[in-house]
Amino acid sequence: MKISNRRSRRAATAVALGAVLALTATACGDDGSGAGGDKGADGSGKGKIVFWDNNGGVRTEAWKAIIADFEKANPDIKVEYVGIASTEYQSKVDTALQGGGLPDVGGVGAAMLAGFAAQGALEPLDERLEKSSLNGKLNKDMVESLKAAGGGDDKLYSIPTSANNGVLYYRTDLFKKAGLEEPTTWERFFTAADKLTNKGKNEFGYTIRGGAGSIAQALDAMYGQSGITSFWDSSGEKTTVNDPKNVAALEKYAALYKKVTPAADLNNDFTKMVAQWDSGTIGMLNHNLGSYQDHVKALGVDKFRGIPQPTGPGGKRVQVSNPVDGMGLFKSSKNKAAAWKFIEFATSKAENSKFNESAGQVPANTDAAKDAWISKAEPTKLAADALSDGSTTIVQLPYYLPDWNTISKADNEPNFQKVLLGKMSAKEFLDTLAEQLNTAQEEWNQQKG
Repeated sequence: MKISNRRSRRAATAVALGAVLALTATACGDDGSGAGGDKGADGSGKGKIVFWDNNGGVRTEAWKAIIADFEKANPDIKVEYVGIASTEYQSKVDTALQGGGLPDVGGVGAAMLAGFAAQGALEPLDERLEKSSLNGKLNKDMVESLKAAGGGDDKLYSIPTSANNGVLYYRTDLFKKAGLEEPTTWERFFTAADKLTNKGKNEFGYTIRGGAGSIAQALDAMYGQSGITSFWDSSGEKTTVNDPKNVAALEKYAALYKKVTPAADLNNDFTKMVAQWDSGTIGMLNHNLGSYQDHVKALGVDKFRGIPQPTGPGGKRVQVSNPVDGMGLFKSSKNKAAAWKFIEFATSKAENSKFNESAGQVPANTDAAKDAWISKAEPTKLAADALSDGSTTIVQLPYYLPDWNTISKADNEPNFQKVLLGKMSAKEFLDTLAEQLNTAQEEWNQQKG
């Protein structure tokens, strides 16, 4: 197990993640100086800053538009944009933490926040926010979720930009042709996946995520089917991931691979999965609000819908939380004043609305969240409705664990591929995952006293 090898970089972390917008949802080094002992400096508020995009390639166009607006409004500040693929971002930051070269500002969402904060890499932003025009203009649940994900000191290390939510996209034209009902329940989902598959014609009912990012999607399918509503048992010490109901749910989900999905799904991350769905004849896709605009561009609005995740028996919908995304100020920055100006600008009403309209996500800026485009983006509107009408229960993932991102990605994505290939049982996979999580939770409980 890799848990013991990572103990040296753990620090005290937050109380469990609270409700995140109903949409979901550290200590520093001993000297308080942050990564490498570099406290950085506020600087002149002018000159050059470096921004790392944590979803480079996907959100590059949107960020470059925001940067252009910012540089026009602030001609004495130049922003160097560096786009980094989401699958590579954590390792890139971790490497820079050890060897230097961190940016001034970068994307820091809830899933990675605890790990970065525990290493003392991030500047607390509470005082800057309090004095800012943003104060009172950011969604309180998103702010609180990032506080909870970041550390036991109740400090804010990332300013929220957006919240996401799981969506089941389906091809309305293919469903109509096959005489299928909308896949609003898991029973209808599995029925449609079978009926829409014709391998001889390269037609498939579903595309499953087997590459990077597969674990969260698998957990969503598990808890959605099992109806289990908490990630931890009543003691708060043992995870429910390997509950027999979840094991059975994962077995059913993993059995879809190659039966009703393309074989290429084994290595597909979300970009490849989305591109495959947009260009082919695949009935259904599980992703999130972030790919809505991609589907609109590829298919138009008449050939697909994006609806909330399927419900289980009795109309109960259970889904796992999606992390809030945000922007963090790295403590080693020599130009924090200019970097903060960029964060303020990017999360202002106009720019935050522009970014989230492009991304199809829910804006963190409460004024931006009132803009007309949201009601026109059906998946966003349906997700918000489903999460506010009492029909949906959110299983909060433990983003507060510094090792959560590593456990849920590097440690277990290869094992999930073994499950898809039939080389590892669903039970063995989930028991291994549970052991790692229980160890991480035990150490976290010990550290927070």
